[in-house]
Amino acid sequence: MTMHSSLQQAFAPQGTLRASINVGNPILAGRHPETGEVFGVSVDLAQELARRLALPLELVVWESAGKSVEAVENHLADIGFFAIDPKRGQVINFTAAYVLIEGAYLVKEDSPVHHNSDVDQTEHRITVGKGSAYDLYLSREIQHATLMRAPTSPAVVSHFLEHGHEVAAGVKQQLQADAERYGNLRLLPGRFMVIQQAMGMHKERGATASEYLSTFIEEMKSSGFVAEALARHGIQGASVAPAQV
Repeated sequence: MTMHSSLQQAFAPQGTLRASINVGNPILAGRHPETGEVFGVSVDLAQELARRLALPLELVVWESAGKSVEAVENHLADIGFFAIDPKRGQVINFTAAYVLIEGAYLVKEDSPVHHNSDVDQTEHRITVGKGSAYDLYLSREIQHATLMRAPTSPAVVSHFLEHGHEVAAGVKQQLQADAERYGNLRLLPGRFMVIQQAMGMHKERGATASEYLSTFIEEMKSSGFVAEALARHGIQGASVAPAQV
């Protein structure tokens, strides 16, 4: 068995590279409103990886980060695009980050909350997308407020408004768009975290495949591939992660 064929077997034991795509994060992927076609930087990366491995590609599409992660954990997909998190890292080997995304808080216009430091109060309920990187992070960091979980990240603001919660948390770009759409909402200044968005695969696929994936991501950053993809898809509020030293 050649190195190339052994890599193909490690990445795609079923013969097709199945990429878990999360359309719940607009920075990573989305659906064309008319055709339903899935597009985005994660799709571009999946296509390029499949091309290099000489494998057919299947996009396994999910509406939330949690479902996308579970697909790789349960071998329903071979690779995925996730925020690096220690809990997920128990099963998944991550590359270094390829994109950095800001996490922000949103409140109603007349809210007495004006700073990130005001959020973690006993009387506050924070709406967050179930299983998202923000959910995992805030589950560790929040000491006094209560986390209230919306089904998906795109549903956070509507869930927040419907249930009358005090704070919403999520991708800064998504919250900005929702604030403009709904009105009478505002983002708190700054950010409460920076998401390191990476590629990942199940640890059982082996070290050689994980190392190949890590090298692939570094080349995609250094060659300008990631930056060009972000620009092509009109993505703002995200930056290319620095090279892994």
